[in-house]
Amino acid sequence: MHFTEKKRKKININITSLIDVLFLLLIFFMVSSTFVEQPGMKLELPESKSSASEKISELILEISPSGNILLNDKQVSIEMLEQNFKELLPRLEEKSLVLKADKNVPHGTVVRVMDLAKLSGLEKLIIATKISAN
Repeated sequence: MHFTEKKRKKININITSLIDVLFLLLIFFMVSSTFVEQPGMKLELPESKSSASEKISELILEISPSGNILLNDKQVSIEMLEQNFKELLPRLEEKSLVLKADKNVPHGTVVRVMDLAKLSGLEKLIIATKISAN
C-alpha cells in the first residue's frame, strides 16, 4: 500500500487591520490624555448682590518675593495655612489649589506650601506659570 502525502497549506493570518486599529486606539488615548485645564481667556463677569451658591470653585495661593502669602486674596501666615486649607476644603467644588509663586521665592517655601496642601487633603496642585514670547 502506498500512501500519498498531502501537502498542507500554511495558514497565514493577516493582522494588518488589527495593527491599524491598535495604532488608532493608541493615538486616541495619547491625544485625549494630554489636555490640561487652563483658563482660555480673561473675562470680567457681571456682579450680583445675591448669591445662591456658597461653593468655592478653586483655591488660589499667591506667594510674593517678600514672603507675603495670599489665599484667595486674604493674607495668611504659613503657620495657619494648613488650618485654612482644612476650613475651606468642604466648600471646594474640586479639591485643587492653584499655586502662583514668584520666581524669586525660595524653593523651600514653595515645597513647604505644597506639603501643607497635601497634608490638608487637597488632591490636585496646579502650578501657575507665565508663557514667554520668544
